[in-house]
Amino acid sequence: QVQLVESGGGLVQAGGSLRLSCAASGRTFRTYAMGWFRQAPGKEREFVAAISWSGGYIYYADYADSVKGRFTVSRDTAKNMVYLQINSLKPEDTAVYYCAAAASSTRTVEEYYYWGQGTQVTVSS
Repeated sequence: QVQLVESGGGLVQAGGSLRLSCAASGRTFRTYAMGWFRQAPGKEREFVAAISWSGGYIYYADYADSVKGRFTVSRDTAKNMVYLQINSLKPEDTAVYYCAAAASSTRTVEEYYYWGQGTQVTVSS
């Protein structure tokens, strides 16, 4: 069993930065790949980034022009933490951001076993 709690969201102006954190509890956390997803109002939850259990395999969503270079995922297994650094925020990044745990790095929502409650990111223009 893994429990996940996100934090770090907030209201920020376009062009600003945020670092989202995901605190995990549970002895098996280090065996799971971790993903970040986001869900804007009226839209489906979409994949943002994933990182393998070792941290050695990372990939990002391939609506990539809007994500690549601005989003960085990382994890500190010793601290049971996963992070998503978001730079050059845009109004279209406004969404609830979720971290989730899966058996392997995947873009597929259904393959994630555990989810946090989400943290709201709002970007003003």
